[in-house]
Amino acid sequence: MKTAIIMMVLSILGFTAQAQKATHTNSKTIILVHGAWSDASSWNAVTPLLKARGEEVITVNLAGHGKDTTSFADITFQSYVDQVKAAIGTRTNVVLVGHSFAGMVISQVAEEEPAQIKELIFLAAALPHDGDSLLSLAQQDPASHIGKSLTIDKERGAAIIAKDAAADIFAADAPQRVQDYIAANIKPEPLVPLATPVHLTENNFGSVKKVYIHTVNDHAISYPAQQYMFKASKVAKVYTLQSSHTPFTSMPDKLAAILIAESK
Repeated sequence: MKTAIIMMVLSILGFTAQAQKATHTNSKTIILVHGAWSDASSWNAVTPLLKARGEEVITVNLAGHGKDTTSFADITFQSYVDQVKAAIGTRTNVVLVGHSFAGMVISQVAEEEPAQIKELIFLAAALPHDGDSLLSLAQQDPASHIGKSLTIDKERGAAIIAKDAAADIFAADAPQRVQDYIAANIKPEPLVPLATPVHLTENNFGSVKKVYIHTVNDHAISYPAQQYMFKASKVAKVYTLQSSHTPFTSMPDKLAAILIAESK
């Protein structure tokens, strides 16, 4: 009798564990990946709005950004891809959001782990084809303000934006305190990942649903460039924000509403 009771308890516990695992696997997760010359703190005004609606939210801080001190010499494009894959873990039903350069990163993640991604959301982001790098796409965007304020330090392997141009490029419509913070804190960007091409296939990357969020008053990736990339790709849905390159600083409520709608 005692043995039977023990077996019953173990069976119940086993069932409960499996049920919890299934719930975790099937629940939706929003993973936010920041762009170049930025860090995970850029999402600080958006994440509370998403969590207040019951969303599981993960922000990824890419190596060499924010407080991370990884040497640029040790950072590759695959480093970023692997970081996002680690954040995904065993989750499925993931809504993967990439801002700006992170459009390249989430595209490669979807190529390598397509079954785990519910959809990709490109926020004012690079939307590549096989063989594209961020630098190759940037060369097709003459309206961007980045080129005239960009310095390449080959010895350090860094791409540097002039501090006095940072607010105009990234946050022209943000509150003044945000603009001042960006100008004071912008750091060099690891160069190698920007020049690394993605390797994408129709079977993997091509099979994942894609959503694009345009930012009309964008000085980093211009609105015409965004439209060109969108029209040249298979995108299921498009949203438009009347914002600069960083709507998470100027209109986090509107951006959060889009992400919540897409996570349903």
